[in-house]
Amino acid sequence: MFLALRELRFARGRFALMGAVVALIAILVVILSGLSVGLANDGVSGLQRMPVASFAFQENVSKDAAFSRSVVGQDALDTWAEQDGVIGAVPFGNTLVNARTDQGVEIDLALFGIETGSFLDPAIRYGSAEVQEGEVVISRTAAEEGIEVGDTIILQPSEAELTVVDILDDQHTFGHVDVGYLPLKTWQEARAGVRPGDVVPDRVYEEFTAVALQVDDESAVDWAAADEAAGTTSLTREESYGASPGYTAEIATLQLIQWFLYAISALVIGAFFTVLTIQRRQEIAVLRAMGASTRYLLRDSLVQSIVLLVVSAGIGIGIGLALGAAVSATAMPFALEAAPIAVATVLLLVLGLLGAALAVLRITRVDPLAALGGSR
Repeated sequence: MFLALRELRFARGRFALMGAVVALIAILVVILSGLSVGLANDGVSGLQRMPVASFAFQENVSKDAAFSRSVVGQDALDTWAEQDGVIGAVPFGNTLVNARTDQGVEIDLALFGIETGSFLDPAIRYGSAEVQEGEVVISRTAAEEGIEVGDTIILQPSEAELTVVDILDDQHTFGHVDVGYLPLKTWQEARAGVRPGDVVPDRVYEEFTAVALQVDDESAVDWAAADEAAGTTSLTREESYGASPGYTAEIATLQLIQWFLYAISALVIGAFFTVLTIQRRQEIAVLRAMGASTRYLLRDSLVQSIVLLVVSAGIGIGIGLALGAAVSATAMPFALEAAPIAVATVLLLVLGLLGAALAVLRITRVDPLAALGGSR
């Protein structure tokens, strides 16, 4: 370790250059982690905050478009309510609409139709004002667009009107669109495009998107048998995230970029220590001729890589967090969370160390006779 630290000190230019590369990779890892979390929140935060274990959609519905294509009815709801282990089964509606307010603010909304007083009702979960027919509770992010309590939201093209009665404290979005909670009956009319004064067919009030389910123990529910009996396809809440528009593609793309960064970091660090080992070949041969063991030399080189990685990654993560805090203040979907950043940091260090370890194995092939001219 003594030799490793001395070399870090006297060859500081060389190691500083490598450290700068590692720091830049760490910055990119933090930024990509923040983007992944931010995009996930912007895509499914409305679903993440719903106290449900699963959604039962229409039978054989396309799983990547379940919320937009599924239509179920009262029979499915009644069947699920009777299943062992199910403690709550309520209708849930979801549709995307274009709207404007009476103040001229243009906005897109993901309307979540819920039964007033059920476990999906934001009035119960967040202490908000109870939502009645013709009223809507909106996400905090929708309020940031300029919507206030008391404003009237006019749906397009039906011209149906909703009165904003409360604003939730947290972000509630679906498919990068702000969520509005409204009574199921009002949602059904909005989905059908009912205009003020229209005569509404009874069938409009018989359909909704899915059955939202609460359970005591997921393992106690026979999901396959219940789906067969109800004529539905059930997805856990986490599985349903994939039905949010663009969610799977966005997250998969960012994760692929992250894994490429990890691979690049391992290759770059491995290449650096390979070149360094070749340059130090004569010095290593002298040390071996003086009695230094291969184990000692390997440990010495690995200490160098650990110090370089930890210091450089620490600096890069610090800069990345500062940049992330600045980005978070903008409209970009970006969120810093400790757990994803910690996992990304550990992977960066482990894979970087693996690359360095493979490179310094060249030390085992250095012939001590090279120091005495025996190889010439």
